[in-house]
Amino acid sequence: MQEMISNQYHDESRQGEAFAPLTTDVLYEKHFYIESYGCAMNFADSEVVASILSEHQIGATNECAAADIILINTCSIREKAEEKIRKRLTEFKQLKKQKPGLIIGILGCMAERLKGNLLEEEKLVDIVVGPDAYRTLPQLLADAETGQKAVNVLLSRDETYADISPIRLNSNGINAFVSIMRGCNNMCSFCVVPFTRGRERSRSAESIVLEAEGLFKNGYREVTLLGQNVDSYYWRDEDAKANVSFAMLLEKVALISPLLRVRFSTSHPKDITDEVLFTMKKYENICNYIHLPVQSGSTRLLQMMNRTYSREWYIAKVNRIREILPDCGISTDLIAGFCTETEEDHQASLSLMAYCKYDLAYMYFYSERPGTLAARRFEDDVPLSTKKRRLQELVDLHRLHSLESMQRDVGKTFNVLIEGISKKNDQEFYGRNDQNKVVVFPKQQYHTGEYVRVYIHECTAGTLIGKPVA
Repeated sequence: MQEMISNQYHDESRQGEAFAPLTTDVLYEKHFYIESYGCAMNFADSEVVASILSEHQIGATNECAAADIILINTCSIREKAEEKIRKRLTEFKQLKKQKPGLIIGILGCMAERLKGNLLEEEKLVDIVVGPDAYRTLPQLLADAETGQKAVNVLLSRDETYADISPIRLNSNGINAFVSIMRGCNNMCSFCVVPFTRGRERSRSAESIVLEAEGLFKNGYREVTLLGQNVDSYYWRDEDAKANVSFAMLLEKVALISPLLRVRFSTSHPKDITDEVLFTMKKYENICNYIHLPVQSGSTRLLQMMNRTYSREWYIAKVNRIREILPDCGISTDLIAGFCTETEEDHQASLSLMAYCKYDLAYMYFYSERPGTLAARRFEDDVPLSTKKRRLQELVDLHRLHSLESMQRDVGKTFNVLIEGISKKNDQEFYGRNDQNKVVVFPKQQYHTGEYVRVYIHECTAGTLIGKPVA
């Protein structure tokens, strides 16, 4: 898949953003610079990497020219992401000519998939480290300094990094990601994740709650629980002789404090349960927002994608969410031009969008990913021009729905968590409401991290504009 298009704010939009270090008095022996591409899971992983390196006297810097080590945490889900990363690696290789001792490393999913090309054929990097091998990074760096090939892309059945306290990089001190599980058991035919991140395994509920408690005590006011499929979270608490489901974990985190907002991503339609929905309804600090990827509105294509549900089943799930949580924001992922997609299939996706009227959508045209089930079983037979035309039609329809969704909120008042200063106007704060919509309003006497009641008097297709009210 590639060519993601979205016209609204989301944490995952920060592709390729370099992390800035936390303010610290520690004097490190060496410094690393890291960029992360792709999903929120990669941003969270980079914070784990920072913690591991910090224990070995290697600290973060936000200046690549000042770094002894440059790392790129990568994503293989879309071809376009890989192209960007290769271009960036070429730029860093030029920097290395000026600084011969510089070590360049690639981490994450792309590292696992293209280890031979990057290390031996193209000679763009010195080290290659897969998502389950970050603990070995200090030793691999030491090996690279001696000129050895430094590679570890082994997948693990039990690695969750649960005992590592992430160093919050590029943090606003308000929002934080908390990984609750790793890997994926869903063999969607278009997806590389099961091959690059391995099988599903969950962290202990206790370690997750402790991490969230620590964040709250340090001033954070929102956590996002992360997993490839959070609804299949499962932990067996041997001390209590009890099983912990995702709904139970949600409740445990929500009970930390009513001032701690809780979000989660991503939900697989086949796994999200009424128990989760009723837990969301029970606690006001669990945000009314669900990312529910559909990928296609055609049952025939959903079967080819191995999504394990039909169009009708998905619509019933959306109906159930809105029955239990009438004000819940719903977002999705959609692929245009999957193998054998006909105009009828495409129209089915458009009609599904017309029914669901998503608040936010991430839309791509399909590009074959080597090693996936789709690459082995199906021909990528939809012309690129057709893919782009169908994608644009999805985008155009969603923009109408997004604007309608925003317009419905004009005249309403929302509780908004202030996350920072607006990039477009330094006299305005921005934050998000319960449904994950961006809200901007005059700064006045408020501060970052506060909750403010905001009356919405205007909107664009991607932003609610308001003013604070008592």
